[in-house]
Amino acid sequence: MDQKIRVLIAKAGLDGHDRGAKVIAAALRDAGMEVIYTGLRQTPEMIVEAALQEDVDVIGISLLSGAHMTIFPKVRQLMNEKGLTDVLLTGGGIMSDQDIEELSQMGVGKLFVPGAPTTAIADYIKNWVVERK
Repeated sequence: MDQKIRVLIAKAGLDGHDRGAKVIAAALRDAGMEVIYTGLRQTPEMIVEAALQEDVDVIGISLLSGAHMTIFPKVRQLMNEKGLTDVLLTGGGIMSDQDIEELSQMGVGKLFVPGAPTTAIADYIKNWVVERK
């Protein structure tokens, strides 16, 4: 792949803990990706608008607030409305296996829980982009 994978990393909702998001952003940069970090307290609308403006391949959302069953479906809906159907929506945070499965059925990509190796996240993104772009 001659063009860098562009990844938007966002912290959604009122969650103010961004250390994990920054660690992921750095790891993805180290893996050769171009990373745009939106900062804290992003709304689904702000995230999708930034993804459109930055022409990203991937949206990664970090959520530790427990709002994943609200935020991910809303972002997916807005992505569909704006024609971002060829953009991967992935992310991570504290969520149950049942919630992860339910979000997957809604069109959310693989979700990672705390402790997931950053290499696994980078490999997942690279493989997804190669298979679909």
